Amino acid sequence: MILVIDALNEAKFSKILDEVYKLRARVFSGRLGWEVAVEDGREIDQYDKLNPAHIVCLDDDGEVVGCMRLLQTTGPHMLADIFFELLDGEAPLRSAQIWEATRFCIDTDKLKGRENRNSISHYTSELMLGCFEYAQSSGILDIVAVIDPVMNRVMKRSGNAPYDYIGSTKPMGVVSAMTALMDCTDERIQSIRNFAGITHDIFADEDKALALFNKGAKAKAIANDIALEPKHAPLAPAAQKSDLQQYCFEQLSKANSEKEIAAALDLLKLLSEKIGTDDVSELQRITRDLPQRTFTATSLTEMEELRPI
Repeated sequence: MILVIDALNEAKFSKILDEVYKLRARVFSGRLGWEVAVEDGREIDQYDKLNPAHIVCLDDDGEVVGCMRLLQTTGPHMLADIFFELLDGEAPLRSAQIWEATRFCIDTDKLKGRENRNSISHYTSELMLGCFEYAQSSGILDIVAVIDPVMNRVMKRSGNAPYDYIGSTKPMGVVSAMTALMDCTDERIQSIRNFAGITHDIFADEDKALALFNKGAKAKAIANDIALEPKHAPLAPAAQKSDLQQYCFEQLSKANSEKEIAAALDLLKLLSEKIGTDDVSELQRITRDLPQRTFTATSLTEMEELRPI
């Protein structure tokens, strides 16, 4: 589903937009190796301060899986300010009905196990469709974008081929780049829908999308807290030690085979469940004072489990 975040609702969706910036950092700096400024795990540039429209793709759990940015060409934009060399001396496009698309990215880690069509993910098609349907409803006639040859092939395969190019292809950083033009027509929108098999309304209800995102964020926070919690409480020996526990410690200290170790550990484990292991320091001393003894990973794990809960 698609959510559009702009100057009118940015405050409401600030946490989702923060996830957009984190995704951009992971993709452009981490995966693609672009020379972009990343601060505190977020990729944000000067164009994000010019009230662009962020087209955000959310999965069924409300997580951000894709995004792109649309910006008017009447003011500062990347083609005019940074990629002007691609225009071969031509003046940059400037029109209230021509907007620039930049920062297109998909979280490929979340694509595993998902169905693709002709190697194009559903999220990619949905994000493209969201861009053109939003643009058309906003009175935008054309989208201009700086793309690389790989993206050019993706667009051609997904029913979204550029109708024209401006200037020429030139090396830009780690990739070659070109300037592509796409019209915001019914034919293009239907072409993308036909390719992806999308027949429904892709735009999310804002309140439902926010509730879904918050639910997922809360679940992740709880999961992280559980993962960070220690599995056992601090060691605290009990007041007394039974004769049977003393016997088990002695058997463990004398054990010379995995079978004998396992038998002693099984009995200690049973005692721990019934009355609590009352002298963990003794168990630690046994394993410390016998460095030549061979303990398997399983045995050591079981020893850790003997700590009182």
